[in-house]
Amino acid sequence: QVQLVESGGGLVQAGGSLRLSCVASGIIFGINGMGWYRQAPGKQRELVATITSGVSTNYADSVKGRFTISRDYAKNTMYLQMNSLKPEDTAVYYCNADVINLTGRPSLYWGQGTQVTVSS
Repeated sequence: QVQLVESGGGLVQAGGSLRLSCVASGIIFGINGMGWYRQAPGKQRELVATITSGVSTNYADSVKGRFTISRDYAKNTMYLQMNSLKPEDTAVYYCNADVINLTGRPSLYWGQGTQVTVSS
């Protein structure tokens, strides 16, 4: 069984910063790509940033230059440093991971989400 748990969300004023964490636990033989997504009320879930098993990263245009995704491979943990936050960044943030589990095959797992609210 594999679980992803996000943390670090909260309420912050516009211009402020938050750092989200996503910890993968359970029977894990390896993790390929990981990513952050977000869903605002009444909107579809959208990609925020992804990071491969190497060092390649990808960002949504709306967060480029403000958000930074990173991984600690030893801890099976992924981070999202969010700076210069805007009210439009308000959403539930979810992490996902492509995990090689007990079956030996990769499967996609999602966390339960963490709320980020940016006040103007």
